[in-house]
Amino acid sequence: MSQTKEILRLRWAVGLTVREVARATQLSTGVVSKTEGRATRAGLTWAAVAELAEPDLEQRLFGGPKHSTSSSRAEPDPVWIHRELRRAGVTLDLLHLEYLAAHPDGFRYTAFCDRYRTWHARSGVVMRQVHRAGEKGFVDYSGKVPHFIDPQTGARVDVELFVAVLGASNYTFAEATLTQRISDFIGSHVRAYAYFNGAPKMTVPDQLRSAVSVPCRYEPTIHRTYAELGQHYGTAIVPARPRKPRDKAKVEVGVQVAQRWILARLRNETFFSLESLNARIAELLHDLNERPMKRLGGVSRRELYERYDRDALLALPTDPYVISEWRGAKVAPDYHIAVDGHYYSVPYVLCGEDVEVRLTGATVEAFRRGSRVASHARSYEKYRHTMVKEHMPEAHRAIFDGGEAITAWAQGVGPMCAALVKRILESNFHREIGWRSAKGLQRLAGKYGPERVERASAHALVFGARSYKPVERMLKLSRESLPLPGEDESERAPIEHENVRGPGYYH
Repeated sequence: MSQTKEILRLRWAVGLTVREVARATQLSTGVVSKTEGRATRAGLTWAAVAELAEPDLEQRLFGGPKHSTSSSRAEPDPVWIHRELRRAGVTLDLLHLEYLAAHPDGFRYTAFCDRYRTWHARSGVVMRQVHRAGEKGFVDYSGKVPHFIDPQTGARVDVELFVAVLGASNYTFAEATLTQRISDFIGSHVRAYAYFNGAPKMTVPDQLRSAVSVPCRYEPTIHRTYAELGQHYGTAIVPARPRKPRDKAKVEVGVQVAQRWILARLRNETFFSLESLNARIAELLHDLNERPMKRLGGVSRRELYERYDRDALLALPTDPYVISEWRGAKVAPDYHIAVDGHYYSVPYVLCGEDVEVRLTGATVEAFRRGSRVASHARSYEKYRHTMVKEHMPEAHRAIFDGGEAITAWAQGVGPMCAALVKRILESNFHREIGWRSAKGLQRLAGKYGPERVERASAHALVFGARSYKPVERMLKLSRESLPLPGEDESERAPIEHENVRGPGYYH
């Protein structure tokens, strides 16, 4: 603070000597003498000095601030500087050179920067950091939530409000989801990137459970599904530090803006489904992005997006992202893993090992140390098994393949044998029991020959046999050569013999 008036008060009103004034104000005697001399030459008295404010007194004695003599120079436009700094690679040094190209007699670099920083400190604009175009996108959930009415029960259903904001343009996306679970969280990101028509180079979320599996201030562990999303879109997932809202101040303000310009306008409206609620949010979101921002020269978020972010964002991949879920599972002794009550096979050598399971709506994949070891079409049938024969050991595979092998053998023997094998396999609840019975039939063919087995199979089918035992008994007794019902031999004329009484004997 200037002590000019205090020096003159102590000298002229109190009457202290120059040395006494210097000791009281902790200034040199030379400063005291020069100040009093300037006031005397300006024709001032203590009565006049007492009425002057400190800046006016400074103006009378020293002629005002030094830089006031250069007021005729073109002042740099701080709003223009602030906007241009958002472009990739733009610096204050470059902007100063462009400013001098337009105004050769303009301010030097230090004065140029001072004027921008003074404006920035006083402007109170939302963005406290300089965000490069396409560099960062911030995501968060609103503490205040929308709701809809269940049309069947009439109950109020509170839902979540997801908000995403691009750093350079403040371009905003918002939607309602039922929960903050990983499927809803990831789905909101996919729709946000589609709304932005690109992905930022960095995505900054809070350390919520759907984003971070192990929170940490320095090296948080990103949820596997979320990391997979980042890999698909090419964006780096960089969570904000816990309890450090300034790390994502952009979205904090974006959430506040969404609450004021979306949720507040919904307070008197009633919705009966999540779809109708989101349709209305989309309308209000369009209005929000079209509104001019006074502190940034009256441009809208959409205009800034078109100017900076649109061409700087990462292009969307051609393949759509498929939401997946990762789980852990342990391989059971029967080389299966359990997923939602259904059992899927993995290679038998992994029995007792832990594997990672990736679930989508259509597939189930098992990974071991980063390598995929099994893949199946997803089934929602409870307590059923999905088996791949290549996952079995050789001994088990022989049984599994036995049905196909034995059927092919039976077809080579003949149609009757093939029909009997099919009946045996289908009539036994346990596949292994039917396979063993059919193998017994194959053994009989090696002992008695395929022709006799074919003939015996025809008899067994007539009798409704469901195992190889009737065939074995017929072959042992050589009964397979007897005529079948309906054959010509069964329809021959009665035997004529003197011991045959005939029907007339009884009348």
